Amino acid sequence: MGAVNGDTLHSIGELARRTGLTVKTVRFCSDSGIVTPTDRTPAGHRRYTVDAVARLDLVRTLRELGLDLPTIRRVVDRELSLPEVAAAHAEAVAAQMRVLRLRHAVLTAAAERGLTPEETDLMHQLARLSEDKRRCLVGEFLDAVFGGLGTDPAFAGVMRSMTPELPDEPAAEQTRAWVEWAELSLGPDFRAGVRRAAEDLAAERVRAAVAGPRRDLVAAVRDRVAPALAAGVDPTESAADPVVEALTADYARTCDRPDDAELRRRLLSGRSA
Repeated sequence: MGAVNGDTLHSIGELARRTGLTVKTVRFCSDSGIVTPTDRTPAGHRRYTVDAVARLDLVRTLRELGLDLPTIRRVVDRELSLPEVAAAHAEAVAAQMRVLRLRHAVLTAAAERGLTPEETDLMHQLARLSEDKRRCLVGEFLDAVFGGLGTDPAFAGVMRSMTPELPDEPAAEQTRAWVEWAELSLGPDFRAGVRRAAEDLAAERVRAAVAGPRRDLVAAVRDRVAPALAAGVDPTESAADPVVEALTADYARTCDRPDDAELRRRLLSGRSA
């Protein structure tokens, strides 16, 4: 360690210790001109002032934020505006985060549901759909399920509840829910079951118009199921039994049928009551 005009000089090793960078990185910064030596020892070893410490502190910060060294040099030399570089890099990081959320959703589903390689590949493809392709998939599903059943306003709420939208910055759970819905919507059995339910609803609406107003099944589902889900009731647990009992009773009354085992078998199979 020496001094120039009263300033303490530091070796490459000392710069590394003070900044937390490796000796290799400090030497690279020196070789590439990010920091330049102020003096050399008689043996030719480079020495640096405290200004080099400040520049290397900035290098360390930008490296930790993911910038590459050539870009950092241009920022340090003021060839590039740091706010512009930061904005571009933040956008790239956001894109990487979206990709990681998609991967997390697919891997979590594969682990928890015991998916086959083929099912995992399908979920991965669905997770990567663009916004336009997601809309096409939703539109095709709605056409298959509700096509030809008229423009009854009752279908509007049903269609909204069955077509979740993925926000621009989805959380991992939102991504996972979308992927699982998209996978389910492609299944022919699921589509057929929803189609039968839609036809039943359309027929019930016609009967209600003739026989007079009766409690709307969609409203019954909304009023009973939504609060239960909001309260965290698991549909597969016994805590959901009272909700199922109430919905079955509503359906039986609406269809003028007894609330018996046969009605429940029909509901489970997706057949009209």
